[in-house]
Amino acid sequence: MSSESNVSITCRSMDTLSTISRSVYQRQPPPSKSSSTGSSKKRSSSRHHQKQKRKSNKSFPWPLLLLSVAVFQVFKLEIKSPLLYQTLRSTSTPLVKKYYTSKKIYVPPSLDVASQRRLSLDLGNGKCEWTPPTYRVPDSVDFHKTIIAGFPSGDKRMIFVQMEALTGWPAKDEWDFENLGISNHPFIKANYPHHEGIWGWGNVGDQVVLMVRNIRRSLVEYHDILWDIGYAKTWEDASLNLQNLYKEAPPIEDFFAWRDERVIEEIQWYGWFIDYWMEGGLMRDMFTHKITTPEHWNMLMMPTVYTLAELDYDLVVGDREVTPSYDPHCSNGDVTDGCAPKAVISAEKLRDYTEGPLETAKIANTLHNDARMGQYVIAQEAWDCIWEELIQKGKGLKTVYQRPGFIEDNYNFSAEMLMSMVQQLDRLIGKYGGSEWNTKETANRIVELLVEHRALVQTELNEVTSGMRKLGEKDFLGPKERRRMLKAKEKEEQEEEKQQQQLDNVGDGKAVTKKKKKRKLKDSNQYFDRKARLANAQKKRKRRDMRRQRKEAKNEGDAAP
Repeated sequence: MSSESNVSITCRSMDTLSTISRSVYQRQPPPSKSSSTGSSKKRSSSRHHQKQKRKSNKSFPWPLLLLSVAVFQVFKLEIKSPLLYQTLRSTSTPLVKKYYTSKKIYVPPSLDVASQRRLSLDLGNGKCEWTPPTYRVPDSVDFHKTIIAGFPSGDKRMIFVQMEALTGWPAKDEWDFENLGISNHPFIKANYPHHEGIWGWGNVGDQVVLMVRNIRRSLVEYHDILWDIGYAKTWEDASLNLQNLYKEAPPIEDFFAWRDERVIEEIQWYGWFIDYWMEGGLMRDMFTHKITTPEHWNMLMMPTVYTLAELDYDLVVGDREVTPSYDPHCSNGDVTDGCAPKAVISAEKLRDYTEGPLETAKIANTLHNDARMGQYVIAQEAWDCIWEELIQKGKGLKTVYQRPGFIEDNYNFSAEMLMSMVQQLDRLIGKYGGSEWNTKETANRIVELLVEHRALVQTELNEVTSGMRKLGEKDFLGPKERRRMLKAKEKEEQEEEKQQQQLDNVGDGKAVTKKKKKRKLKDSNQYFDRKARLANAQKKRKRRDMRRQRKEAKNEGDAAP
């Protein structure tokens, strides 16, 4: 619905309500019957007839008739423009609240004070003002709901913040659906089928939007979020640490243990994640990308239960012929319009000062796929303003780009890891650029974005292999590069130890003892496991101290008179 029609309906509704108000408060009681009879006896028959006519006109219930017409007009307008079905707002006066307690009425958002404060305001002429969405969602509103799916990183938040600002309605995380219960939130943030996600929203989703981000940057931010929530393994532990999201940049040292063990695997999962949604939930092995069986798929959904060896495709599936199977969530219609995405959105382009407004327009147009959601989208002339409010002015929820000290290039990758990324991107580009896919708009968008990402990764690979980009022990090295560097360091330490022995004839100096201890950590897995344990112990101590301080502050408050 256009902004002009909204304004027109609002004005007409307000005029009608004004008429109702005037009719009710200006209504006068009819004259008493005794008074009318007494006066008629004192007048002549002609004057009596005229007086009775005038009194008859006065006693006719004109206010009631006007009220009925006004109610009919409001009802007619409400049918044409669906409005929120909700209980009377808490901002109502005590008298009205007392009368309408537990009664349900139709209240237009344009006439409701609470909604006016929460919706992004269209000020006309392309101007707007961002305000937070209304976080209390009535169960009776019929939304066309959107699932924002993406590989774990901070960029899905950027997209649902745009949706919230465009419509005034809030988003909810898949884990909150699972643990807090199903609600009527129209936007659902999802990492599924990645092991960090869960299909917690049941069958309430209607369409899918796929967020695609540069593979290299996704892996960096994925770890940073894990660090923020204390590497939590359960929803309860993660919830306790949500206030830490994007508050500070994690120490680079904390990245060491996690990345060498996981990054090579996550590179394969990145492509597997895109395949899952693009193919509408087709079951594939995440490492070989072959079509797999439901049995193997169910094992892959529990990577913390099975080891990599136990998940091996040749071990579980072998050479048998596999019939293509789809995730039951997709084949059983848990997403009304199917699991294949209706649009592919780029978080990097959303941040770009040239292409960003166009990405916001893509999001808004996707919400217009169904009138049930489209009716809430702010006028098109204000879309660019919404982008400026969120991206340029930094309003809305805190995102990854507002993390203090956020510089993605602080982390380098070894040639081993960069080559693995390039190979994965080549596979995806070749697949979705082929004749089977290149007639689909979403596939063409995937190819467009991944070609740009591959160029950036290839440039970094060239810099590493040529020696322009120097790697240190704090960088993403991968197992092979890490062992090579540790061997080189061990050899260097042996040379230093010989020199120290020549200078220190006593032989029991602290420097020699310290270097012997370092040599015991030459195995990369042992070295970084120890780093991880120290980091986790430090975070536990920090959380313990914070709980103790809160408890002490509470006790002091209770003790105060």
